[in-house]
This record gives sequence, structure tokens and C-alpha cells, in this order.
Amino acid sequence: MKRFKFFIFNTSFLIITSLIFRAIDIYFTAYISRKIGSEMVGVYQLVMTVYLFGITLATSGINLAVTRVVSEELALDNLGGIKKVMKRCLYITLITSISTSLIFFANTDFIIEKCLHNKVDKSVIYLFSLALPMIAMSSAISGYLAGVRRIYKNAIGQFIEHVAKVVISAYLISLYLPSGLTYSCFALILGDLISEIISFIFIYVVYVFDKRKYNHQAELAKSNHYTHKVLRISIPIAITSYIRSGLSTFKQLIIPSSLEKSGIHCSESLSKYGIINGMALPVIMFPDILVKSFASLLIPEFSRYHAKKDYKRTKQMTTLLLVVIFGAAILLSVILFIFADTLGNLLYKDSSIGFYIKIFAPLATLIYVDTVVDSVLRGLDAQVGVMIVNICDLVISTSFIYFCVPKLGLIGYIISIYISETLNFAVSLWQLVRRVYGRKNTKSI
Repeated sequence: MKRFKFFIFNTSFLIITSLIFRAIDIYFTAYISRKIGSEMVGVYQLVMTVYLFGITLATSGINLAVTRVVSEELALDNLGGIKKVMKRCLYITLITSISTSLIFFANTDFIIEKCLHNKVDKSVIYLFSLALPMIAMSSAISGYLAGVRRIYKNAIGQFIEHVAKVVISAYLISLYLPSGLTYSCFALILGDLISEIISFIFIYVVYVFDKRKYNHQAELAKSNHYTHKVLRISIPIAITSYIRSGLSTFKQLIIPSSLEKSGIHCSESLSKYGIINGMALPVIMFPDILVKSFASLLIPEFSRYHAKKDYKRTKQMTTLLLVVIFGAAILLSVILFIFADTLGNLLYKDSSIGFYIKIFAPLATLIYVDTVVDSVLRGLDAQVGVMIVNICDLVISTSFIYFCVPKLGLIGYIISIYISETLNFAVSLWQLVRRVYGRKNTKSI
């Protein structure tokens, strides 16, 4: 009962804080869209696509690996192993993140010309390359805090980062915008870099003080194979993440060029891309923060069930989750559809945004449920299967964009989003049902 109450507390706290963070993000997105226009929002989205690919390379699946291994050590009452796990993980993140930064530094000209259509300066690539080591180490520490159920410390760090990013970026935009719109991306990425530095300092100090409780037990660790444990989880995730993120990056980068091939002017194609990906879809994804906050806490819980071979509890919790999340997701989709026009006018002062929110509102149900299903599968050590589904989805949707969007135009791009999310949801749900309910002998989970 105590553990259940603690789970409810963590869930409630994380949901509330995550809602605040996402509200800040939505407000900030609306603010910069009014400042720099939809075309530059599209350019910024392309920059962030490349940035996120760099983050994937730098973190290499370490967050989930730390959460899983630390959760299992706690479940087995092997507290002495936690400090050793973290020491190895931080070394791994330093190696992967510094290597990634060097790769980006060495390929700056290619990225600017081929990926970003020469719309930004090289300094943008330099800035986010400097941020990658701090982001990777923060990811490992966040995984640790999730594993030991001190979610509120993560939330405080994220709050500091979000507030710093908004305040600093807003100031930098006002400072650089008079020099031209092309400087807006530099201002935004510089603001992100400074906020990452502030966030990393905070979360690292939190970790240094938090780990002290395990110092006297480090020599009592029941195993010394922690590097193997971490790599067993992180390497398959990293490989599939590289493939998935690479495909996702390629998919996002070809969208404007595919729209342009359909007869839309380059500036207009970037504008449409900015409206859909930078304005409408963030509104659709706003309620997903509720789901993701809850889902992130499911990974350590289901990891404990899996480590203890508690198959009965696994089945009960899965059933309850599916019923609750389906009902909540449908309700949220309906609300988004009804208030689409209001949200478009309120946030962006543009009624056309509401039109796109209505188009994607029915898809929200599948997105929210899929988030929970993927988290449960990861907790049950099926993270590789989740990644394979995502890769197959990306191959199919990217192929559709490459071959069909030049013929169908904007409608083709919208269809590609529906194909992607529907396929991902259907196959992930099938995996979960098969894994939890589909076998007579549930001990084979």
C-alpha cells in the first residue's frame, strides 16, 4: 500500500509539473511564431530535427538502461550496486556524447547545405554540439532519479530548464531579430544551450547529494557485472534508436522538398511544414504530456513485476491501464476537435491553425494509447520490439512521403501522418496483447 501511495504521488506530481512545462512550451512556440513567422518556424523545426538526431546519438539509450537496471537493483534489495551502475553509465555517456559532438563539428558544411537549405549559419551547429555532452549526462541522471522514484527532483530540474529557456530565448530573439530573421534560429539555439548548462549544473548537484546514501553500501554489491547489464539494454536500444532517429530525421528533412516538388514554392512549403509540425501538432501533443508523465512511471513498476516474475500482477495492471487510457484518450480527442478553432485563435491569432488541429484531433486517441503501450512493453523487457515497430513505421511513412507527396501535395503529407500513427499503434497493441494475454503459460512473458 505504501508503494502504491508513493506511485500515485509521483504520478500526480509529474503530471502537474509536466502540464506546466508543456503549457510553457506551447506559449513559447506561439510567441516565437508571431515574432518570426511560419516560414522561419519551419526552418527552426528542421534545425531541431537535426538537433534531436544528435541527442539520440549522444544518449544512446542510456536513460532507459539506467532506469531499468536501477529499478531491478532496488527490487532485489541490492542497494550497493546503484552507485556502481551510475559510475559506469556516466563514463559511457561521456564517450558517446563527445564523439557525437566531434562528428557534427566535422560535418557542419554538409548539414547546413544539404539538410537546412543554407537558411542558418554554421554557428547554430556549433552551439548544439556543445550542448550534447551535458544533455547525455543529464539523461543518465534522470534515468537514475526515475529508477529510485525521486521523480520530483527531475521535475524541478526540468522546470528550471524550461523557465530559463523561455526567458533567455525571448531576450535573445529581441536582441538578434533586428539583424534579420536568419539570426532567430541562432538566438533560439543559444538560449537552449544556456538553459541546458543551468539544468545540468542543478541536476548533477542533486545527484551528488542523493547518491551519498549508497556510499557505505557500494562494497556490498552482490554483482559486479553492471557494465554488461547496462550495455545489454542500451546497445540494442542505441542501434535501433540510431536507425529510427536517422529515418525520422531523413523523413522530416524531405517533407519540405517533397511539398516543393508537388508545385508549392520553397518558402510556402517551409511555411506549411512550420504550421503543421511547429504549431498544429504541438497542440495535439499537449495532452500527451499527461500520458507520457504517467507512462514514464510505468517502466520501473513493470520492470519490478518482470524481475520478480509477478505475471498475475502484470496482467491485472495491463488490463486496468488499457481501459483507463482508451477512455481518457477518446475524451481528450473530442475536446481538441470541439475547441480547435478557439485554440488556434487564442494561441496563434490565426484561424487557419484551428483547421489543422481539427484534422489531426481524431488521431490523438491512437497517439496517447500508443505512448502507454510502448512504456509497458519497455518495462517488460520488450524495448527492442518497440523499436523495430517504430523503424518499420518510419520506412513505410518515409517511402510514402518520398514517392506520393510530390504527386498529392499537402493532402499526401497529412495522409502520411495518419498512416504512420495508425500502423505504429496497431502493431504495438498487438505485441502487448500477445505478450501478456496471448499465451496459456503467462510465465513466458
